[in-house]
Amino acid sequence: MQVTERLLKYISVDTTSDPHSDTFPSTKSQLDFAASLAKEMKTMGLKDVSMDSYGYVFGTIPSTIENYQGKILGFIAHMDTSSQASGKNIHPKIIENYDGSSIILNKEHQVIMNPEEFSSLKQYVGQDLIVTDGCTLLGADDKAGIAEILTAAEYLLAHPEIKHGPVRIGFTPDEEIGRGTDYFHIENFGADFAYTMDGSDCGELQYENFNAATAFLTFNGVSIHPGSAKNKMVNASLLAVEYQNLMPLGERPEYTEGREGFILLESITGSIEQASCEYIIRDHDMQLFEDKKKCMEQAAAYMNTKYGEGTVELRIEDSYYNMKEKIEPHMHLVENAVTVYNKLDIKPLIVPIRGGTDGARLSFDGLPCPNLGTGGHNYHGRYEYVCIQSMEKCVQVIIELARLYGTF
Repeated sequence: MQVTERLLKYISVDTTSDPHSDTFPSTKSQLDFAASLAKEMKTMGLKDVSMDSYGYVFGTIPSTIENYQGKILGFIAHMDTSSQASGKNIHPKIIENYDGSSIILNKEHQVIMNPEEFSSLKQYVGQDLIVTDGCTLLGADDKAGIAEILTAAEYLLAHPEIKHGPVRIGFTPDEEIGRGTDYFHIENFGADFAYTMDGSDCGELQYENFNAATAFLTFNGVSIHPGSAKNKMVNASLLAVEYQNLMPLGERPEYTEGREGFILLESITGSIEQASCEYIIRDHDMQLFEDKKKCMEQAAAYMNTKYGEGTVELRIEDSYYNMKEKIEPHMHLVENAVTVYNKLDIKPLIVPIRGGTDGARLSFDGLPCPNLGTGGHNYHGRYEYVCIQSMEKCVQVIIELARLYGTF
């Protein structure tokens, strides 16, 4: 099965994760998808295929080197898609031999993707793209990664003349809501190091990511009939607005790039009596990361002094940290990926992740795990797309890394 065929098959299944769920995985559809992947892997001939009660799917491409004693490499991708846009009833379209012009995703709703706004399109003139119908996300994040890993596995199984050690494969649930490695059993996975296939451009190589935290705020007001509210009413929704206005304007994500961090108001709900907000905090630099958390704490303290203790309740939970310090002792992961990219005439793009991957937490848990591109762009929304030729190159990258680590 070709990588495009696999991707189209996988995105037909809705695996949206739910940040408000208290189950793991957060949606049953992920378990169903995991079971289908495990079945496919067994049919392909992968060994040691397993799926646990949490939905993690593991398998092995057997070694073609007799009595292999070297290090074991792994590849990991996640099964869920973002809840930021619908993942139901995805109707992809293939744009063959893209000519560089604007792409009408949905004529009825005038959803148009143009290269002036989405400059990444310019590099794909003459190539084939898979796009959305303008109503949903595509799901290439990260089903392109899954499709590439299994297509590479199928190729390696069919070509035992390619010498490589055992290669472990892992698919995880709930990555998009920050829970992707909550129950990932590194010992059972059995690799010495791995790559997540969860980036953008083919050629991306990422071993730096944000330090990340989530902040939960509750604002407690006083609800009084508006006819007699003078000097009595405290509007919790307005407290939430006031708090947001205390956040530094220049540290919103729309004003940052590269290694610059941000504080993002993700959601706000409320009434006069009570309101709640959820923020995410991001920075590559640990000290700046801590400074951002301190800024939020100081704002809460200021408002509690102004309006009375207990007016603002703040809870901050760290999510993951910058994996750079855990990758640097294993820079062969970076060097070998660059070697493979150069061999395949792919331009290496070593860039920091303005986000996180399962690999960030896995690296801190003992499995060094940088991130590689999959060929997709504009994730989490209706402008998401992926280049078919890039996916095909990513399959080759996996094959060549398996070959290279067979001699490591």
